[in-house]
Amino acid sequence: MEQFQVDGVDVRVEGHGTETLLMLHGWPDTLALWDAQVEALRDRFRCARFTWPGFDGASRRTQPTLQDTLALVLKVVDRLCPGGQVTLVLHDWGCIFGYQFAMRHPDRVARIVGVDIGDTRGLARTLSPWQKSGVLAYQVALALAWKIGGGVGDAITRRVARWARAPADPATLGWQMNWPYHLAWFGGKDALPRHTLPFDPQCPMLFVHGKRKPFPFHTEAWAQAIARRPGSRVEAFDTGHWVMVRGRERFNQVLRQWLLAGGGH
Repeated sequence: MEQFQVDGVDVRVEGHGTETLLMLHGWPDTLALWDAQVEALRDRFRCARFTWPGFDGASRRTQPTLQDTLALVLKVVDRLCPGGQVTLVLHDWGCIFGYQFAMRHPDRVARIVGVDIGDTRGLARTLSPWQKSGVLAYQVALALAWKIGGGVGDAITRRVARWARAPADPATLGWQMNWPYHLAWFGGKDALPRHTLPFDPQCPMLFVHGKRKPFPFHTEAWAQAIARRPGSRVEAFDTGHWVMVRGRERFNQVLRQWLLAGGGH
């Protein structure tokens, strides 16, 4: 195993191969989310991952902008593959940030694996009033938990995680990891929606999503468009949001098969 630091962030690299996978997690997880995938792929791929700033549960308050976050990803990619490309393996906020990185640096991304978050353009029009209120409620609650901090912020964070059936250990969860929600809703001039580009991947993509959720995070039209692209694939699982955990064996099989088959290479 290789380890190095980028801007104070520990990056872990395991496995061997000519292709480097950069695995980016989301809320409320850490790099440990990908343990089973690294174990399944490390014999053929170089698997790199890190925990986002603020997500380790012991951090001070941090509020990176989208620009800050993408700059961190670029520095990691530069260390991993100087002048070369990585394959992005993404979930949740990892998808949001990874997709934006791919749109800004398409020459550095060979392929994309997106888990349960797709392009959200037009998504609101497909949601029921109840679903819209549910999205608003949990996201604003987490944003406010970040603002409040302390024990109250922790309690709100753990309650939302329990409602979402997040597999992360509640003891590891803290208000500090909610900064992406605060950035999205209350970021002012840096608010996330002001700076995101429509996600239209220019490389092959594997998109995997769970069907058993209160609301979707992609439109069916977008998923169908991805499925029609050469080298790309869309798979629906009978799971919730954390497909790589709840559907681990099949997910690992689909992921490994697509990567080894070339997925557009």
